[in-house]
Amino acid sequence: MAFLRSRLSSSYHHVGSSEFLSSLLLQKANITHSGLVEGVRGNLVRGLSSIVTTEQRVLKLEEEGNQKLEDEIAKIRHAFNDAKERFLKIPDALKEMPKLDPKGIYVNKNLRLDHVQVYGFDYDYTLAHYSANLQSLIYDLAKEYLVNELRYPDSCMEFKYDNSFPIRGLYYDKSKGCLLKLDFFGSIEPGGCYFGRHKLSRLEINNLYGTRHIGRDQARGLVGLMDFFCFSEACLIADIVQHFVDAKLEFDASYVYQDVNQAIQHVHRSGLAHRGILSDPQKYLVKNGQLLRFLRTLKENGKKLFLLTNSPFYFVDGGMNFMLEDSLGHQDSWRELFDVVIAKASKPQFYTSEHPFRCYDVEKDTLAYSKVDTFLPNKVYYHGCLKTFMQITKWKGPEVIYFGDHLFSDLRGPSKSGWRTAAIVHELENEIQIQNEDNYRFEQAKLHIIQELLGKLHSAVPKGVECETYTSLLQELNKERQKARRTMKDMFNTSFGATFLTDTGQESSFAYHIHQYADVYTSKPDNFLFYPPEAWLHVPYDIKIMPHHVKVSSSLFRT
Repeated sequence: MAFLRSRLSSSYHHVGSSEFLSSLLLQKANITHSGLVEGVRGNLVRGLSSIVTTEQRVLKLEEEGNQKLEDEIAKIRHAFNDAKERFLKIPDALKEMPKLDPKGIYVNKNLRLDHVQVYGFDYDYTLAHYSANLQSLIYDLAKEYLVNELRYPDSCMEFKYDNSFPIRGLYYDKSKGCLLKLDFFGSIEPGGCYFGRHKLSRLEINNLYGTRHIGRDQARGLVGLMDFFCFSEACLIADIVQHFVDAKLEFDASYVYQDVNQAIQHVHRSGLAHRGILSDPQKYLVKNGQLLRFLRTLKENGKKLFLLTNSPFYFVDGGMNFMLEDSLGHQDSWRELFDVVIAKASKPQFYTSEHPFRCYDVEKDTLAYSKVDTFLPNKVYYHGCLKTFMQITKWKGPEVIYFGDHLFSDLRGPSKSGWRTAAIVHELENEIQIQNEDNYRFEQAKLHIIQELLGKLHSAVPKGVECETYTSLLQELNKERQKARRTMKDMFNTSFGATFLTDTGQESSFAYHIHQYADVYTSKPDNFLFYPPEAWLHVPYDIKIMPHHVKVSSSLFRT
């Protein structure tokens, strides 16, 4: 310290106080700068080493994650390859699965037949079944009306009914001109949207509707084609739209429906279809030897029977006589089977109106003017309403079951009024037979396996992450899924598939309405002959949505 003081003192006196101070500050600054640089350099080195170490860890984790992802994709790929090997042969376990009964009664709501005392029936497509020739007759008569009365182009007369195109349960969009098949939740089936005869792709559906789901506002523009007469109507609508498109003619889609529906209604209300059927019943009506046996069995068990139809009496009488001519005796009349016969009932207004009944004179073809306050045996009644019907008969709602084919005209009203309801779905028998086939169940099991693998693949790969192995496997799985869906669809109908199912395996909108308004459903009324009159019909314990749908497990392919 003494030495330092000596040097400082010497320097101070040698250079002067100001110069000495400046020199001192400069030395101090140099010393400080040198230390700072060394400190920063050390911190930077240590920081960079830390960053490099972190990056290495991240890269290592990414490599481990990528490897894990690749391993997971490889497992799914292996499972897919293994499944494809098994796809080459139908498993024995699948062949041994129990078959569903095409003539069975399928239950949506529990029904005790011993509580049912009254059986009511619609006529068309319930007691009477028709051949495919009827749709061609209605189609031809309707197109003639369009050309002759509504002045549609003469070229429309060249149209031919195509029974391979429509199914029951479609909707027509009056604003956009499309025929739609909807699923249970009101969404458009991707392969079930047609503009004329052109099937719209997913992209075209999205461009036209914005989404596959039909909202409440859009639903107001849809009309359901639900009864068996809708086949000819749906086909004629599609053919008219396609004709206008091909001819490059401007048209309003709502007018097409209005005109075609007017033509179809004219065919029925004018009696053209009725007279055409009765002129050649062998061509249009299908005889059923079990119908009379069923009706007589009900009578023998003390049940009351009534007929409630919108058709005129002469048409019902001609049809019943033809269908039962091989079973009834020469002196017997089909009317003796029924306690009440009501024709021209104007359903569905029958269930909500207060129209009076009129007694119909069969011989004179006239209506009586006297008030109807009782139903007499062997008499025929026209018009009327549910309220008066219940007052006269004293039949209580839950003890009455009504059979009909039209979901809205036949079943919705009775269902809301407390009657039990039975939907007659003629195509059900064929659809169950197809579902019972090994080939169909095989494709369904394949579809379920592919769906499971797709679910695992989507779960394994984070959103936004793509790699070649993932993309390749995803494309193969989607291709195999589309192939299985198409194969199953074509087994029913190449345009719209099954009546009750969509291509994706979900229940259709038609199935939804059956589920909503029908306590039970079957293909023919006389299928009840296979059940005791006191049977308890229960909803299956393993209920899906529709009890006749079999669910084939993918586990059948596992060893």
